[in-house]
Amino acid sequence: MAQDTLKLVSPCIDHEGRLPRKYTRDGQGARKDISPPVEWYGVPEGTKSLALVVEDVDAPDPSGPIVPWTHWVVVNIPPSVKGLPEGFSGKEEEVGGDYAGIKEGTNDFKLPGWRGSKPPSAGHHFRFKLYALDDLVHLGNKVTKDKLLDSIEGRVLGEAELVAIY
Repeated sequence: MAQDTLKLVSPCIDHEGRLPRKYTRDGQGARKDISPPVEWYGVPEGTKSLALVVEDVDAPDPSGPIVPWTHWVVVNIPPSVKGLPEGFSGKEEEVGGDYAGIKEGTNDFKLPGWRGSKPPSAGHHFRFKLYALDDLVHLGNKVTKDKLLDSIEGRVLGEAELVAIY
C-alpha cells in the first residue's frame, strides 16, 4: 500500500502556479527549454529508487481527444538524492556522484531527456509525478512512460505530485 508521506516541490514552481518561461520553448536564447529543478522529501522506508514523469495532461490529439503528452521521464534516481537541479537533463554523467546512474527516458517528442512545452493555447496543466519504488527499473535503452508505468505496477511505495500551469 502506498504511503502518503512523499512530497514533491520545486523552488521555482508553486503547486498550481505558472510554469516559468525558461522551462518552456517560449523562453529566450539560452534561457529556454531548461529542465526545472525539483526536490522531494519523506521518501518511504525501503525505497530503492525513484522515478519522475512529467506530462501535459491537457494536450490535444490532432485526431480527437485530450491525451497526456510526456515531456520528461527519469528513472533509477537513488533515494539518497534529494532532488534534480535546474538544467539537469542531459548532464547525469557530468554532475556525477549519485546522479551518474540516473537514466532519462524518451519523451513524446521521441527524444531523450526534458523537452519543454509550447502548446497552442494557455491553461495546460503539467503534472510532475514522483514514484518511490521497491527496486531499480530495468527497461533497457529505451525507457518510455508507458514501459515505466507497466513495469512498476505493484512496486510503488509512495507517490507525490506537483502541478504547474502553462
